[in-house]
Amino acid sequence: MASLPDIPLPAGIRSRYVDGINGLRMHVLEAGFETKGRPCILLLHGFPELAFSWRKVMPALAAAGYHVLAPDQRGYGRTTGWTADYDGDLTPFSLLNLVRDALTLVSAFGYRQVDLAGHDFGSPVAAWCALIRPDVFRSVTLMSAPFGGAPPLPFNTVDAPATPPAEDPVHRELAALPRPRKHYQWYYSTRPANADMVDAPQGLHDFLRAYYHHKSADWTDNNPTPLKSWSAGELEKLPTYYVMDLDETMAETVAKEMPSAAAIAANQWLPDSDLAYYAAEYGRTGFQGGLQWYRYGTTGILNSEMQLFSGRGIDVPSCFISGKQDWGTYQRPGVFEAMQGGGCTNMLGCHLVDRAGHWVQQEQPAEVSRLLLGFLEQAARHR
Repeated sequence: MASLPDIPLPAGIRSRYVDGINGLRMHVLEAGFETKGRPCILLLHGFPELAFSWRKVMPALAAAGYHVLAPDQRGYGRTTGWTADYDGDLTPFSLLNLVRDALTLVSAFGYRQVDLAGHDFGSPVAAWCALIRPDVFRSVTLMSAPFGGAPPLPFNTVDAPATPPAEDPVHRELAALPRPRKHYQWYYSTRPANADMVDAPQGLHDFLRAYYHHKSADWTDNNPTPLKSWSAGELEKLPTYYVMDLDETMAETVAKEMPSAAAIAANQWLPDSDLAYYAAEYGRTGFQGGLQWYRYGTTGILNSEMQLFSGRGIDVPSCFISGKQDWGTYQRPGVFEAMQGGGCTNMLGCHLVDRAGHWVQQEQPAEVSRLLLGFLEQAARHR
């Protein structure tokens, strides 16, 4: 591998590589490694992020006595051993295989039990880790993406067989709105999506700046409320980074919300020096590795695969942390409520952090660290 530039990490965090992780050479950020025998917590990032997104909470967790591991997940950053050909096999990006990645990593470090946190798309990976292997993942913190439990199997259909629709009608309904729209996950599943972002007209750095800004508490129109149903009339209430204008790319969508030079200079949670690392990494790898995760989800394979666990929720101690200004809590109508009603059977708290949007652990790291450590203490008492 060609030499890569150093990562702008806080003191106490190191970068390393671990070979043989389910076919990957996994890049891992690590804190609290100086003392052997510590309890371990694994942190899983989302899209379009990296292990680097945990840099602000890792020192606090290490100071509290944890060995902290944050990998670049399959398809991202400096982890290698994956390919992301649009016409290639999506199976390596299945949720079951992403669970295997996490399990193999903690096993490589010699842990039989760990605590776990996941943000954005890392949240469903963390959720399934905890549901499938509660003996290993002894507590789970879900951030910004709630988990409603395993998808149900058709039930009591002997005399009335279920016939699933050929396609979800909501997409035609969105396109037929007076302001025609499309859902971002299905856009992310299209062939042009990667190039649309890598080759954004405004440049990759400015694309990411606008994208992160648009989904943060800095964008003052982020005032989320629950949606009543998975219908075009409700989904069109979502900001355009979730339900886009039909004929626009994501780069065009977020360009309209580019913050001013003064706002960028005043940004404390993501200064340009940190953003430059994201831009350099995605400029090198592209986005397709992360987009494969969405493609697997929108094919319908994911739902049928995870019906294997129908009727199951997460039984280990769990909590949910999200930004109060994060629409991610409600983007799937009813899931936030389902999580508390049985998706997590041992839910110890749901926390919506003020002055934080979607990037909660970056926007308000001190509060997230406090909540996470408080939950870990509670979880230890509930085991």
